Amino acid sequence: MSGVVLSREQWLERAAAHHERVAAHADAFVERRSREAKHPVHDFLFTYYSFPPAKLKQWVPPFGVSIECTDADLEARPWLQSERFIRQEGLLRLNEHRFTSREREFAAWVAMLCERILGRAGRFACFGLHEWAMVYRQPAEQVRHQGFELRLSPEELAAFVESQPVCCSHYDAFRFFTPAARPLNALQPTLETRPDLEQPACLHANMDLYKWSSKLWPWTGSQLIGECFELALAGRDLDMRASPYDLRDLGYEPVRIETAEGRARYEKEQRDLAARASVVRSKLRLCCESLALIDHPPSELLA
Repeated sequence: MSGVVLSREQWLERAAAHHERVAAHADAFVERRSREAKHPVHDFLFTYYSFPPAKLKQWVPPFGVSIECTDADLEARPWLQSERFIRQEGLLRLNEHRFTSREREFAAWVAMLCERILGRAGRFACFGLHEWAMVYRQPAEQVRHQGFELRLSPEELAAFVESQPVCCSHYDAFRFFTPAARPLNALQPTLETRPDLEQPACLHANMDLYKWSSKLWPWTGSQLIGECFELALAGRDLDMRASPYDLRDLGYEPVRIETAEGRARYEKEQRDLAARASVVRSKLRLCCESLALIDHPPSELLA
């Protein structure tokens, strides 16, 4: 166990900062859902990435960090009373005996994926064409974001896609390509080839840091999950601004990748995002490497 201890003042400050970072987006999604409204950009962070908005708002320390905790703190934050935590002599920490073998294996896999991606050069040549490939030669009634016009006609959109090299390396993006678009892709990624193909320029691979970190909640801690969420939000913003959808009514000025100027702008923003993601991915890798080393009986074997 690490000897890191946060005073009550320290962790309450961190909890407040985490709430400031994520609560507005989480609450907005819940409010929209209550009236069956949709947001074509932000809903993705709570539907495709299925981490509950309420849990996203709940601050927890990462594994290896203890916090000074009072009875009143536990009453105000009932999730800290979970069996995954242990409290001794006024200090609360995650209980390593509640870390399961399945979680350990998953942490090792995430660490491996992060290491492989960090060791590769980024390929900055996709220009966000995956969103275009998802509507390529698709009937209008099947287009995902109904209610928002496409910026180009179906014929112009198809001609643009066919004029560009399509080189998506991300399985979860590629699997939403239309049947007509799949053969155009230079790669044919599968779930099994994810560790071999994902690379650090990929917008979706960088957004997925939120998925991997949240799947290991609470062990990864809210600070890291919040950083990953913020990165995913920025990635989704660029993703949809570069998409063929006209979202200007929502305040999203398009990155017109159908022009040389737009492709240059996309690549610049993509590179900036990849640089941010490299820092966050390194943190997640180190966290998961530590989790994979936990060597205690899993909870299901405890008497």
